[in-house]
Amino acid sequence: MKLAFIFFLSFHFVSAQTVNIIPLPKTFVKLNGAFQLNSNTIIGMNDNAMLPQANYLQTELKKADGILIAVDPDEQRAQIDLKLVDKPGTNGAYDLKIEANKISITASGNDGIFYGLVSLLQLIRMQPAGNSISLAACDITDAPRFQWRGFMLDESRHFFGKEKIEQLLNWMAFYKLNKFHWHLTDDDGWRLEIKKYPRLAQVGGIGNHTDSLAQAKYYTQDDIKEIVAYAQDRFISIIPEVDMPGHATAANKAYPEFSGGSIRNYENYTFDPGNEKTYSYLADILKEVNGLFPSHMIHLGGDEVALGNQAWAGRPGITDMMTKNKFTSLDDLEHYFFNRMADSVIKMNDNVLCWDEAAGTNLNPAKTIVFWWRQNFPSQLELSLQKRYDVVLCPRLPLYFDFVQDKNHVSGRRWIGTYFNSLSNIYNFPDRQLPSDEVHSNLILGIQANVWTETVGSEKRLDFMTYPRIAAFAESAWTDQALKNEPSFDERLKAELPLYDKDGIYYYNPFDPAAHPEAIDFMPRIPKHEKKSKHHKHLHEKVSHHSKISSTEAKGSAKHHHAKKRSHRAG
Repeated sequence: MKLAFIFFLSFHFVSAQTVNIIPLPKTFVKLNGAFQLNSNTIIGMNDNAMLPQANYLQTELKKADGILIAVDPDEQRAQIDLKLVDKPGTNGAYDLKIEANKISITASGNDGIFYGLVSLLQLIRMQPAGNSISLAACDITDAPRFQWRGFMLDESRHFFGKEKIEQLLNWMAFYKLNKFHWHLTDDDGWRLEIKKYPRLAQVGGIGNHTDSLAQAKYYTQDDIKEIVAYAQDRFISIIPEVDMPGHATAANKAYPEFSGGSIRNYENYTFDPGNEKTYSYLADILKEVNGLFPSHMIHLGGDEVALGNQAWAGRPGITDMMTKNKFTSLDDLEHYFFNRMADSVIKMNDNVLCWDEAAGTNLNPAKTIVFWWRQNFPSQLELSLQKRYDVVLCPRLPLYFDFVQDKNHVSGRRWIGTYFNSLSNIYNFPDRQLPSDEVHSNLILGIQANVWTETVGSEKRLDFMTYPRIAAFAESAWTDQALKNEPSFDERLKAELPLYDKDGIYYYNPFDPAAHPEAIDFMPRIPKHEKKSKHHKHLHEKVSHHSKISSTEAKGSAKHHHAKKRSHRAG
């Protein structure tokens, strides 16, 4: 036993110091010799089902290194041999062995083959470019810690377009992330073409968080199909979010007949749950969404409805529905609405995804995934687990990438005016933040980083807020806690920063912050009455959802992101 422990420590040190791969693999053994990769190299396989993965490697090598290698299904001729084997194991697991005369990648599934190729590509990228690339011999065995390794981008607040999304998907694949949660609808813009209701995109797509008159921007259904296929080639599932019943302002701008009414600061914020036609209207939308995204998952939001549901009070249709169903509160009506729309999703054989407010409803645990985002409400995580919902961990601290990442940065969010989301805090999630029994529950599917874009209006700032934090997040999602090594990660990350330069990414450099000054799209304005406050607060975050917990949030209906009116995106 003592010998085994010494070997583990020895291996952990050696592997952490020598393998330039992010996220860090489970095991790494250095072998003698080196493989010479050049234009004479041939990729082969024992099953033609791996042709797309072989073609991916061929394309990436040509694009990044200028080396064109051949793909030949005849395994006997292969110097890079892809092998599908029938053996039990974790989804995504693979073995990668580099020898002087051959490279072998073995897995029980195509996803494992792909991740083995990604590790090989990372090793290749760490070598000087040339007609021949020398790869040191080694033996790697690897498997992911979590099956949900997600990244969410909000394109309602600001729109970035197909080219930027594909670049993001490339880097997600490079870091073995596998779920892209696409926040396509919200108050500031509807970004998805729905053919039965064209005004959703044509009218609802007008404007953004900082310019209500900006030209309509949205993805056509052809765009969506292209991006979905692009992601599938990289083993990334895209999960669309159609937020309801709140955060519906853009949709209601296009079709006001389905609006739940307005109150001060929250005009047409909700869909109308007292109008029967609302349910068929939204069901039609979800049917088209389902046809575009083969992930069999639709995120319905369900957050921050309490911000605007007071507009329901006194509306005749609402009153009639509450009387008919013997509802005693607007919360009852909200849950009724959400359950009906969830049923529409489940009837299409899709799973229902929702923010943690929806844990209070009676959704089917077998078809529901809850996203826990309110770290100041651990009770919502406990409730979700008690009700046997699958859970994705994505708390604001430390997984919201619109929070600043350096104490000297001025644009972006902070929690209680002080706390921010550093590279280190992300790297050490979730084990330093959550109880072990919750982290290791079989109901925890994995973790997800979220980028809300109230303060992100350009590609430059999106890059600055995403990279390199996405790398730290990837290692937290993939690598077992016992193997994580922050000093090793820092060294591997330093070696990888030139790859961002090559891809034209404007990133935050934690080792030399002056190298890339903070990218600021919208300089926050500090109201005079706040200048003397002990804790600095940004204009886009009201005190009640930033430095202090309001009575509304204390009831569990706080904001989540960070809308103009402060939201679940907020603090």
